[in-house]
Amino acid sequence: MSSSDIFIGETIGTAVLILLGGGVCAAVTLKRSKARNAGWLAITFGWGFAVLTGAYLAGGVSGAHLNPAVTLGLAIQGGTAWGDVPLYLGSQLLGAMIGAVLVYAVYYGQFHAHLTDPEIVGTKSTDEGMVDQTAAPKAGPVLGIFSTGPEIRNGVQNVVTEVIATVVLVLAILTQGLNAEGNGLGVLGALVTALVVVGIGLSLGGPTGYAINPVRDLGPRIVHAVLPLPNKGGSDWGYAWVPIVGPLIGGALAGGLYNLAFA
Repeated sequence: MSSSDIFIGETIGTAVLILLGGGVCAAVTLKRSKARNAGWLAITFGWGFAVLTGAYLAGGVSGAHLNPAVTLGLAIQGGTAWGDVPLYLGSQLLGAMIGAVLVYAVYYGQFHAHLTDPEIVGTKSTDEGMVDQTAAPKAGPVLGIFSTGPEIRNGVQNVVTEVIATVVLVLAILTQGLNAEGNGLGVLGALVTALVVVGIGLSLGGPTGYAINPVRDLGPRIVHAVLPLPNKGGSDWGYAWVPIVGPLIGGALAGGLYNLAFA
């Protein structure tokens, strides 16, 4: 693959992944959305379809890694040249940021309606019936649309959760269609990967929101930090290292395990 193939495929594929994945989070979260409160099943299947769409779009161009953990696992396994890794990672981060901006554009009115609603941002009425704009907003009322966060904040547990979930994802990708002839699943691989992502979300996503992809979390978190959203709360940078370190460790472990057990 040429450098331009990698850049175009990974940027567009990751942008679509985040647009649809972040989009379902926005649809379920924002108060004026028709899908509000649709629940965890909607989110897990939405992210699965997001992976499916992004992988189909980019598969024939860049191989559709769309995830630094996948790129790292493939590099360790030997399927990706180490010299291409920085381009993959940079393109994925750019695509993730573009996707997050597109989510904001699609739900622009809903974001502003949600974040100016007194029930959402924690403001209160004064004696004269006016909204008290000096009341402190709740922390990160829309951060969950852009990035992940733990239900129980424990750095070790949170990293372990992300490592295990990412090993499942990357190992499933590396072993797709493995047989004596070494043939893979071709375009069917995108569907299998999407179903694996749904399964991870349903089974392992409860503790941390299953980032399993460093740029899926980092790119949108950066966008959240810079978007001019009223009462948006903080971007929780104190947690941001977990969905970066955990998936990278998981991707590396999956690549090493593949070489030990399947190569």
